[in-house]
Amino acid sequence: MTRFGYTMMCEQAPPDQLVRDVVLAERAGFDFSVISDHWAPWLDEQGHAGYAWSILGAAAQATERIPLMTYVTCPTLRYHPAIVAQKAATVQILSGGRFRLGLGAGENLNEHVVGRRWPAVGVRHELLAEAVAIIGALLDGETVNHRGRHYDVEQAVLHDRHDVRPPIGIAVSGPESCRLAGRHADLMIATEPKPELGERFDAAGGEGKPRVGQVAVCWDADRDAAVRRAHEQFRWFGLGWLVNADLPTPAAFDAATRFVTPDDVAEQIACGPDVEAHVEAVKPYLDAGFDEIAFVQIGGDQQERFVAWAERELLPALREL
Repeated sequence: MTRFGYTMMCEQAPPDQLVRDVVLAERAGFDFSVISDHWAPWLDEQGHAGYAWSILGAAAQATERIPLMTYVTCPTLRYHPAIVAQKAATVQILSGGRFRLGLGAGENLNEHVVGRRWPAVGVRHELLAEAVAIIGALLDGETVNHRGRHYDVEQAVLHDRHDVRPPIGIAVSGPESCRLAGRHADLMIATEPKPELGERFDAAGGEGKPRVGQVAVCWDADRDAAVRRAHEQFRWFGLGWLVNADLPTPAAFDAATRFVTPDDVAEQIACGPDVEAHVEAVKPYLDAGFDEIAFVQIGGDQQERFVAWAERELLPALREL
């Protein structure tokens, strides 16, 4: 059975609200939750970028059953992989074993702030592969001494670990990331419902492992208002990750999307109150074999209304598919 999740979007709401929102999502019956891990929003109109790991700790204590997951953390420049392992182990304890660690190769938007050159895509995959090996060894309880091409680790061991090792997911977008995920991940993560991603993941060893996707929607009782909000805050969405990964600042995303129109956005994102439109938005993921789909509701000030509508209309409709 497909599971449907809720996204704590750090870029569009302050940290305390994100915790309140995930509590509401748990009560409404969402099956799991994910959280973005950014230094900056894509656009200044979004207006926020709290520290995801503090929010996760608070959410772990404020909720009781809903699983938590990073979607996704980049363990290469802004964070050293040993520190990511420690954070993941800690949240797994605080959540009582409800945490999954989602990892990815990252975006310049978030990683440039530590003053290191943003690497070419091939190097980013090297960094991620080495980081995943370090993180996995630490989560397995090993004492890690590592001299690698990109990282050094000396006498590192995690002194606090939950009995259940947090599963690791890897975000995929092309052949190399699919191979890495198939070999080393417990689940596949994607933001596009491309069947070839799952096929490559399976071919590299991922067959039978969960696939988690994410879909952006903009619910509002007024469709025109939803379209305006989606355009204001998510007009970057159609650029694609080949572009998104390299832009360095919200100003760059604003410049790159200056000619994107509200109609352009409405063609890509389900907007308004029609539950069927939102159900249709998830069907490409179902057709591509995804087991879990997390919703991003655009607009931090609309979360409470969206969650109430989802409990009343969206989730029942999805569970009839």
